Amino acid sequence: MSLLRSHTKALLEFDLSERQLRQFDALTDLLLDWNQRMNLTGITDPAEIVVKHYLDSLSLAQVVSQFDSKTLIDVGTGAGFPGLPLAIAFPKLRATLLDSTRKKLRFIEYACDALGLANVGAVHARAEDAGRSEAHRERYDIVVARAVAKMPALMEYTLPLARPDGQVIAMRGTAAFEETNEAAKAIDLLGGELFTIEELRLPTLDNPRYLVVIDKIRPTPRRFPRSAGLPEREPIR
Repeated sequence: MSLLRSHTKALLEFDLSERQLRQFDALTDLLLDWNQRMNLTGITDPAEIVVKHYLDSLSLAQVVSQFDSKTLIDVGTGAGFPGLPLAIAFPKLRATLLDSTRKKLRFIEYACDALGLANVGAVHARAEDAGRSEAHRERYDIVVARAVAKMPALMEYTLPLARPDGQVIAMRGTAAFEETNEAAKAIDLLGGELFTIEELRLPTLDNPRYLVVIDKIRPTPRRFPRSAGLPEREPIR
């Protein structure tokens, strides 16, 4: 994990402890083991896992000044990214990992138990249903999503979960600016305001990544999110 240690310090300006590095090592082993039985990730080289899963996830520290004691929900977490790396790096963060695929959440629950991550909860639900539930609606300081849906639909999945004065952070590729422009009406209608789009360059990757940061400036109207499937089929334009 020397690659993770050096790049975390260089890119993000914080140090991981020996215990945290061991947790990342163990997570890699668990991910590769479970991946033989279910499709968790197409990335199977340990060095690529460090860059494309761990460093990519931890890059959120570039735009969030303080994770400790915050509440975070990771929408469409898949195999636990970015939620699991953030929970390891920031043990006082209270993280909820949301996904509609139950088998992936079984991996997350097993990994949290094996790694001793008491600050993580797994929720099996669609984002639309979570956004209408009093248990999750406008409950989170930070809402994150990586590789989930087109931006107009993603805003309907995420902004209802953010508390007023909270933030949504969408992790996007090279089309981030164009996608964000397409989502301008959705962002405004759902109570958000674009704060910044930060470029991120990870080691060994040619193309930059982008963090689209949306401030939640007012409550989301009660009619959103709409029922399951509608945000994708009929996005706000």
